[in-house]
Amino acid sequence: MKGHRSAVIDFDVGLRNLDLIMGCERRVVYDFVNVINGEANLNQALIRDKRSDNLYVLPASQTRDKHALTQEGVGRVLEELSEDFEYVICDSPAGIEHGATMAMYFADDAIVVTNPEVSSVRDSDRMLGILASKSRRAENNEEPIKEYLLLSRYSPERVKEGEMLHVEDVKEILALQLLGVVPESKAVLTASNSGVPVILDKEGDAGKAYMDVVERYLGEDLPHRFIEIQKKKLFGRLFGR
Repeated sequence: MKGHRSAVIDFDVGLRNLDLIMGCERRVVYDFVNVINGEANLNQALIRDKRSDNLYVLPASQTRDKHALTQEGVGRVLEELSEDFEYVICDSPAGIEHGATMAMYFADDAIVVTNPEVSSVRDSDRMLGILASKSRRAENNEEPIKEYLLLSRYSPERVKEGEMLHVEDVKEILALQLLGVVPESKAVLTASNSGVPVILDKEGDAGKAYMDVVERYLGEDLPHRFIEIQKKKLFGRLFGR
């Protein structure tokens, strides 16, 4: 949407879902593992997004085992993609299994997505340890991966009631640069079910929050929104909304 040629790879082998979220599941013919195994080339497997000429999706395999992702094969595909794309996004599955470690191994930047809950933040802290010690950059004693925090499903009302961690608490625990706060929103579920990325919803708070994330990542200095309880407008108060 910002004019940068980008590819996104689904690393969740066996539980493929990125193509569903992006609304291109019916167009999958070849997948990431097919390319690694030499059964198809990148041009055959990449799916161009229907809404943006700059965006391509490389889906995961639903039928292969996660260990079909080899370090050599993944590295070869990423190197080939980097010749044609400005940004290659490795969509990692949750946890620390093989697909996740493969996604993070070659990373230059890492966006750590967490919810404002103790268990989620603790898991993210564990991921930071792995990013710092098991990446290619760590092995080669290069500059560390640049890490960012993306806080999702945030509800200031629930924070006030003590049901969620405050954004400042999460920042203090993880000690990461805050890239954005995405508010809890029914629009996210609706978007997922319809195969239309929520960032295309320019009126909803979640869509605006994700666009803020993109702009900050690209260097814009924007204030963080959706952290405090929004005051109701007079018209809304009059009618109890």
